[in-house]
Amino acid sequence: MRLGLALGYWGRGPDPRHLELAREAERLGYDSVWTAEAWGSDAFTALTWIAAHTSRIKLGTGIAQMAARTPTATAMHALTLDHLSGGRMLLGLGLSGPQVVEGWYGRPFPKSPLTATREYVAAIRQVLAREGPVTVDGRFHPLPYQGPDGTGLGKPLKPITHPLRADLPVLLGAEGPRNVAQTTRIADGWLPLYWSPTRPEVYREPLADAPDGFLIAPMARAVVCDDVAEGLMPVKAMLGFYIGGMGHAAKNFHADLMARMGFEEEARRVQRLFLEGRKEEAVLAVPDAFADEISLVGPRERIAERLELWRAGPVTDLLVTAPDPQTLRVLADLNT
Repeated sequence: MRLGLALGYWGRGPDPRHLELAREAERLGYDSVWTAEAWGSDAFTALTWIAAHTSRIKLGTGIAQMAARTPTATAMHALTLDHLSGGRMLLGLGLSGPQVVEGWYGRPFPKSPLTATREYVAAIRQVLAREGPVTVDGRFHPLPYQGPDGTGLGKPLKPITHPLRADLPVLLGAEGPRNVAQTTRIADGWLPLYWSPTRPEVYREPLADAPDGFLIAPMARAVVCDDVAEGLMPVKAMLGFYIGGMGHAAKNFHADLMARMGFEEEARRVQRLFLEGRKEEAVLAVPDAFADEISLVGPRERIAERLELWRAGPVTDLLVTAPDPQTLRVLADLNT
């Protein structure tokens, strides 16, 4: 199991620790570093800055939002950074949800998310292959555009720049079982939002047909500390925000996922409290047990014991959100 560093997205401004952590991760032999985006900082610019200050570590978007860019624009970002970094790019993509897609990007959330994802990935694959002009006979991402409000003058185009790699890895953030199953067919890897090494049955069926070499790269909070309950609070805060705030009361993929993982009653309570404006109560209502099983928190000995559970399963890459270099060093030492 390889280790990666997940830096996430910025808060109010750039995190001055991110570059230091990325360079330390590279020094320690971590395989990859990942940036994200929500509705603030973008994933590609921060990743390019890290690329300029490193030389070996792979560079992943975890995740870039499909609604933020057309598929060809995303492919341009990826092939550009792949060239500049000497072939270190990993393209992680996700649909996000209706609240963000329609509220921030001003686009309709696709009525058939699986179809929209297939079309998006198909267009990117064509750009990277550069075998001919890019065409997609699609419902959501048609190329050329042929809608009623167009000019009808669109022309299929082939990228001017030759991509460095036709097989640049594409990974998808997917949550629902059908979405995960499709990911094994159209992508090179999967970026789970929550992964519990003690509940392999949750995704056993969707992953049944995953090909050899398919990447499974979940993100997990990791921190070496004496007080487990205190160390879990950032995990609970993240879960409270995602389950309560990253979606609508009637359509929240993150709450649905927590429910499928055995915490349905708790997920609905967290969601209800958050939507009522009782955010602190929502965070406290996140079960310690759930926060604990999807993270690596506690003294070194405890983390060593729990890390073996992750190593024993199908995970190929563990992407850790670690707040300090010491935690990165402990994990690197334990994973050898």
